[in-house]
Amino acid sequence: MPQVIVLPHPVLCEDGAIFNENSGISLCDALLKNSIFIEHACEKSCACATCHVIIREGFNEINKANEVEEDMLNKAWGLEENSRLSCQVILGSSDLTIEIPRYTINQVK
Repeated sequence: MPQVIVLPHPVLCEDGAIFNENSGISLCDALLKNSIFIEHACEKSCACATCHVIIREGFNEINKANEVEEDMLNKAWGLEENSRLSCQVILGSSDLTIEIPRYTINQVK
């Protein structure tokens, strides 16, 4: 059961968060389940970039992005080398530290 550390975000989780979650679910679902209400305008179908996160630790331990996700990531604000769409990251056995960007392509937060 991996531990997910969410760095502080001024709107979604002001103090940051730490939780354990079952393997096999998407990072987006894990965040939502733990009351971190990340945007997911396309309802987690990899058709937008609103659930963009930056994996600060554990990036090399998660499933690889496919071509569709990589194309969507090009639309994300603040794209970094270790950016992913949280709806496409499947939790495995490794812990993750993530940062939710302050801005999305939908609005400024």
